[in-house]
Amino acid sequence: MMEGLYLIARIAGQMVAIDSDQVESVIDLSDVTPIPLAPDHVVGISAIRSRVVTVIDSCAALGRAPAEATGRAIIVGLEGHYYAVLVEDVEDVLPFIATPLPDGIVLDPQWRELGRGFVDRDGEPLLIIDPTGIVSACPSEP
Repeated sequence: MMEGLYLIARIAGQMVAIDSDQVESVIDLSDVTPIPLAPDHVVGISAIRSRVVTVIDSCAALGRAPAEATGRAIIVGLEGHYYAVLVEDVEDVLPFIATPLPDGIVLDPQWRELGRGFVDRDGEPLLIIDPTGIVSACPSEP
């Protein structure tokens, strides 16, 4: 078990913890340019601090209905590219001790793929997720 700083955010209706080392910044998006023929979870592209980022709908990437536009996103890097992962809400960055996921825990398949452990926030367990898993998600057809 190791203590670290975690960003607490709501994604697809769930409060989750994200290791702050994986988050470059939290931003409010204003202009997003759609990309023709892009997968449903790719909302488009946007310019952030002289850098073009691909905007990812986290709900659609998890195989759920597309998120209602909030404009709030976390910036994450993957293989030399930057992505704005849309989130419903961001609460805070707090120190927690991470605990591994116990064997036999029942999670939706999408959350199991993203899950890296959990933290305890005042008796409420929050799943630690890897946001780069949202970026590389390929939802299956319903």
